[in-house]
Amino acid sequence: MPIPPDPETFPEPSPPSSAEKAALEFDNTATAFAGMDNRDLRKAYWLFRVMNNHTMVDVGTYFTKLAFQIGLPVKHLVKSTIYSHFCGGETLAECGPSIEKLAAEGVTTILDYGVEGEESEADFEENVQEQLAAIHYAHHNPHVPYVSCKITGYAPFSLLEAMHAGNTLTEEQEAAAGRLRARLARIGEAAVQADVDVYIDAEESWIQQAVDDLVEELMARFNRETVVIFNTAQLYRHDRLAFIKASHERAKAGGYLLGYKLVRGAYMEKERERAQRLGYKDPIQPDKAATDRDYNAAVDYCLQHVEEIACCVATHNEMSCRRMAEGMIRTGVPTDHPHIHFAQLYGMSDHISFNLAKAGFNASKYMPYGPVRDVIPYLIRRAEENSSVAGQMGRELALLRHEVRRRRVG
Repeated sequence: MPIPPDPETFPEPSPPSSAEKAALEFDNTATAFAGMDNRDLRKAYWLFRVMNNHTMVDVGTYFTKLAFQIGLPVKHLVKSTIYSHFCGGETLAECGPSIEKLAAEGVTTILDYGVEGEESEADFEENVQEQLAAIHYAHHNPHVPYVSCKITGYAPFSLLEAMHAGNTLTEEQEAAAGRLRARLARIGEAAVQADVDVYIDAEESWIQQAVDDLVEELMARFNRETVVIFNTAQLYRHDRLAFIKASHERAKAGGYLLGYKLVRGAYMEKERERAQRLGYKDPIQPDKAATDRDYNAAVDYCLQHVEEIACCVATHNEMSCRRMAEGMIRTGVPTDHPHIHFAQLYGMSDHISFNLAKAGFNASKYMPYGPVRDVIPYLIRRAEENSSVAGQMGRELALLRHEVRRRRVG
């Protein structure tokens, strides 16, 4: 394999060749929606049209929350609409048919237990058991090579805040930190034995250092021969590109391999508001252009060090996916190299996932699962985020509309 250029002098990609363009035809809706029958296609088109309307999203969100709070029988309605589009099922067994449909199109699955906001020791232990069950399930299903988890599912948020700040922990907090490390070790050991990779989500900036430290401890222990544990970098933070490079240096010094999932990020409004309220430097990039610049630079950096860094390009941004895919072709990195794969959320950006898979790249879908009531916070975020990102919604709608017209199933 050709040796990539020095990281500091890596050139801007040259225009793609005709072969590259043919391999990455993101506008091919026949491929993008091949797994949908006409009924599912019409339902997806209707759903995205609704989510493109701010007022309908706001009203629907309010009444959905209220209905569950007062016990109205809306579970079937929610499950048959937004839940079925963005989630695999309430249990691992229910996810099976969705996983198989993706696999038929060459797309693998990242299982993501979607329950959030737990705070008791019993809840933390239950979440660990659910994670171990997901790893066990993935071990027996070749179409599920990855699982995802959140460290906030295994310990109190307040503990992670204290660890992030470098505070001297109380005796009670020390005990809780020990339990957290033990839980993470159980997950890491199970993942190694099952040959399943674990993606650990990023969190708010005021607990992220604690998360980073814990994940690096896991990588130093479990990423000796292959990459099992992945950290997540939110490139909408202005310090993350430098952090990835520093992490790489620590990994080389420590003799282990690095795993990174690259995302643009969440929590932006919350981050800005808190920074302004508490009077510290805003951790968020000044604008989207800066986020895009650092994201693409991170893509380049991971490609340049492909033997030492395993990278998941987890984005709905066509430009960044194309950059990595074309960079791989240009530098002679095999399209199915085990250290590079792409991921999009289940129910979104099928035109990226399925066309990448068809071109021979490693493509996956993040598939949340869990009880309908417990996954409502996740679904509300999907609806609110989609309604607020006009370009994303316009792209999804245009592609769905094109396929509806192509099939003449309007």
